[in-house]
Amino acid sequence: MFLFPIVGELSSTDSDSECCKYWVEWFTCTEGNEYFCDVDEDYILDRFNLTNLPQEVPHYHKAMELITDQIDEKPMSEELREQVERSAKHLYGLIHARYIITARGLVKMLDKYKRGDFGRCPR
Repeated sequence: MFLFPIVGELSSTDSDSECCKYWVEWFTCTEGNEYFCDVDEDYILDRFNLTNLPQEVPHYHKAMELITDQIDEKPMSEELREQVERSAKHLYGLIHARYIITARGLVKMLDKYKRGDFGRCPR
């Protein structure tokens, strides 16, 4: 239903090597999103951490349902589906920006740095 692959929707011709069960897992593994870390679900679900985000993101509630893998399977138009997907990406980016300045977020980003996820100097 959504733009990220769901179990059983991948064919042998798809570019992704494996199917992702969760939206956050898919999003952080997608090319171009390598610098994002997995935000803890309890952080995402804490309403205090989401202050003012509903006003920033169109289709906030549907986007939050998609991020937390709680979205219902009701059919929606292709246009609305794409808008919700865009909103989910935007919302996750805003949540991520807040998360990485917390103690847990800093630790996760430090781990990514130590693994060389951001690249290495050739010298």
